[in-house]
Amino acid sequence: MNQIKVIAFDADDTLFVNETYFGEAEEKFCILLSDYLSRQSIAQELYSTQIANLPTYGYGIKGYILSMIEAAMKISNYNLPAPFIKEIIEYGKELAHKPIVLLEGVEETLQALHGKYKLVVATKGDLLDQRRKLHKSGLGNYFHHIEVMSDKKEQDYLDLINRLETRADQFFMIGNSLKSDILPVLKLGGSALHIPFLTTWEHEKIDHEITHPNFYTAINIKAVLEIVP
Repeated sequence: MNQIKVIAFDADDTLFVNETYFGEAEEKFCILLSDYLSRQSIAQELYSTQIANLPTYGYGIKGYILSMIEAAMKISNYNLPAPFIKEIIEYGKELAHKPIVLLEGVEETLQALHGKYKLVVATKGDLLDQRRKLHKSGLGNYFHHIEVMSDKKEQDYLDLINRLETRADQFFMIGNSLKSDILPVLKLGGSALHIPFLTTWEHEKIDHEITHPNFYTAINIKAVLEIVP
């Protein structure tokens, strides 16, 4: 690990709570439409709509709410009452103003690493929303660079690594998603630490174990201090 120059952090559910809030919004959505279908059917329609819309809207609150409205229209057979649309829009506004709750060990870890490595944020989502959350978190001053990515595939990481003027073997990624934060970086020859969150969005799950010499896993982000020199 002596060659590590850059340590990158996912934001949502790695630095601060996020998926919990989306889960709460989904629960409200299911209750709102409970006269039409079962909770399971409503949740599945929402998920299918989100996935279908990712190439168009990307990740983040705006795309999520647009997908909610579209799913609600289909669930109601395109007879959705106007007050329901207003209610769904309010879910999005609530999400945008949720408090920032730092996860355990985050600030202590950043303090310990700051000045020793080039620290960056590498996260998916809406640019405005992610920058707002990072500002409200009070963590912005720890980072050399903030990258809000449209996706997290190998080419996206390679582009980031090149912009940072480093190499894949000098890049260490920390995140809660095996699919987005860990696998692409390992495939490029980098190193990665997986910190599982309480819940994981279905789209971010994988169905196989990872065996790789540069792969680490821990229950707390502070574990990175025992991995990098």
